[in-house]
Amino acid sequence: MASEQLQAVHELLDGVDLGGLTLQERRAFMAAAAPPPPEGTTVDAVDADGVPAELVTAAGVTGDRTVLFFPGGAYHIGSLATLRRLLALVSDAAQARVLGADYRLAPEHPFPAAVHDALTAYRWLLANGTAPGQISVAGNSSGGGLALALLVALRDAGEPMPAAAVAISPWTDMEMTGESRRTRAAADRMVTPAGQEEAADWYLAGQDPRHPYASPLHADLQGLPPILIHVGDAEILLDDSTRFAARARAAGVEVTLEVWDEMPHCWHTFAGLLPEADRAIERIGRWLQER
Repeated sequence: MASEQLQAVHELLDGVDLGGLTLQERRAFMAAAAPPPPEGTTVDAVDADGVPAELVTAAGVTGDRTVLFFPGGAYHIGSLATLRRLLALVSDAAQARVLGADYRLAPEHPFPAAVHDALTAYRWLLANGTAPGQISVAGNSSGGGLALALLVALRDAGEPMPAAAVAISPWTDMEMTGESRRTRAAADRMVTPAGQEEAADWYLAGQDPRHPYASPLHADLQGLPPILIHVGDAEILLDDSTRFAARARAAGVEVTLEVWDEMPHCWHTFAGLLPEADRAIERIGRWLQER
């Protein structure tokens, strides 16, 4: 059974309606609503070969272990400003620095701009002396899908692979064929089928929704590193996770899929308010340290 604090999260989400806002208003709202990182966190602006980024390091974290993190936001409203607190908490839990990459957004920069930026940020880490075995990639929602797409693109290019990947409520299917779009539509307070379709149209701009870098669900998944997937049972993207995990396992990938009962989309962002969010971040940290 979920914690009693989940009701407060539901009330908070029910009070947010981005559908009536312009694109710029949505972006501004998301940035303004973001909580600050914990005291003692270091946030350094970085130019990762043209990709704006931030190196977020929790107090007491040292060494070269690095999580390359891609923020969610359906490829059109996400930014590092919305996730500095989450990145700092991941840094503390994993005892690693976190490089957040502010990849270009649709509709101004449709697919594959985000994938190109993800590749650039990863290559920048390598060029600046971080060994691939010291790097993991991660992201939430569209950022989780982008992290998985990055793995496929690196494998295809024959480049060194990171040690591991973490995908939080990832969007892996631009065709939007998962049955959970119907079965979880009434329960999902964050993502609607209509909003998902709008975002997909902006991101793809007429390109193939089955392209493996846009929809890693449809990719050849052989040769990928270990992957941890977190997804809530109350989100329409549930099947994006369960089907990806099944296909990855069939391809010989080590996959840890955790479906959290009653949790909403990307519940990790409610850390400090929702006990399940705190536990999920702790779990990610332990899993990454084991890699």
